[in-house]
Amino acid sequence: MIQLSHPIKSTTVILLRDGTDGMEVFMVTRNAGIDFAGGALVYPGGKTNPEDLTPETAAYCDGNDDLDISEIGSRVCGIRETFEEAGFLLARERNTGMLINRERCLSIGAAYRDPIRRGKASMKDLASNEHLTLACDLLVPFAHWITPSISPKRYDTWFYLAKAPEGQLGSHDNSETVASLWINPDQALAGAENKIYNIVFATRMNLRKLGKSDNVKLAMNLAQANKVITVEPEVINENNNITFRIPQEAGYDMEQETETVGPAVAFYASG
Repeated sequence: MIQLSHPIKSTTVILLRDGTDGMEVFMVTRNAGIDFAGGALVYPGGKTNPEDLTPETAAYCDGNDDLDISEIGSRVCGIRETFEEAGFLLARERNTGMLINRERCLSIGAAYRDPIRRGKASMKDLASNEHLTLACDLLVPFAHWITPSISPKRYDTWFYLAKAPEGQLGSHDNSETVASLWINPDQALAGAENKIYNIVFATRMNLRKLGKSDNVKLAMNLAQANKVITVEPEVINENNNITFRIPQEAGYDMEQETETVGPAVAFYASG
């Protein structure tokens, strides 16, 4: 099995809102034809592009004063992937400083969502042409996971929390993602347990961590207060069972979980 010595840098954004049954998270279903975690219910996210990591792009970002170019690029990647895969745009009107509204998001999405997905335009292009700033300050670091070394594809993924912009609707892209929904973390975990949803280990663990909060404000406050501990699970394969071990101090209130079906390579650290 080929091992990648340098995991691919990627970003995932966990969009939150307060719903009638408590806090909800926006999740998308990956296209079953994708070779890595196809068909899984995940958070929007993907690998960092070179265009995310430039000083020219950083010039269009809010909240980057204390961040290096790698940290800014990670947030830009998250904003881009959330726009591509989920249709939300974390951006402000430059002349007013206000987050863009539903109509503006839909208009920009119609013009830029597909070109950005296909690499024909960058977030800098979008921000410059539409007179926007990218709201990097709205993304709060929540978790940092690295895919186990036994996996044929490896990702070094930062997970961020962000409150969904008021009024924006969101939608899957019908390409990389084929369905979307708002769901309470506990309900998502119950669905995984009952085989309603295919949710892999990293995603389940972060749903579990989110479940400690009853509302968005508490979740954001806890994320800001807690130190992020990097998780690179140890994988043990015994008698066709896969056990993942993670650091207790990472904040998931557990050290290991055993899966009785599915190979270890199904682990997906960027969703």
